[in-house]
Amino acid sequence: MEQKHALGRRKSAVARVYISAGKGSIVINGRELTDYFKDASLHYIVNQPFEVTGTAGQFDVKITIVGGGTKGQAEAVRLGISRALCEMDSEAYRPALKAAGFLTRDAREVERKKPGQPGARRRFQFSKR
Repeated sequence: MEQKHALGRRKSAVARVYISAGKGSIVINGRELTDYFKDASLHYIVNQPFEVTGTAGQFDVKITIVGGGTKGQAEAVRLGISRALCEMDSEAYRPALKAAGFLTRDAREVERKKPGQPGARRRFQFSKR
């Protein structure tokens, strides 16, 4: 049985995705998808690569996620699954995934807080006198 590995990142979330042929089960950190992500919109984000390529229910996915919040984790999983599908069969899946924008790493990160001010860009109120 052939198993492919891919990495997906979003904000501070890192998802390691292991994909193999199977019946469509998705296990995240030892828990089912519906148990790990409670919100239905996050289930939709995770399953988007399978919907776009028409491979829903054809692959078993095992995922390990570290860091980030729930939305960032879901988008990291989406990128990891998309990359793993490309490794499985690049000619069949890559054009559809690329057109949907699932192969692009969203590089936006939180800007660090600077010393002497309350936030990254926010300044304390200026007082002339």
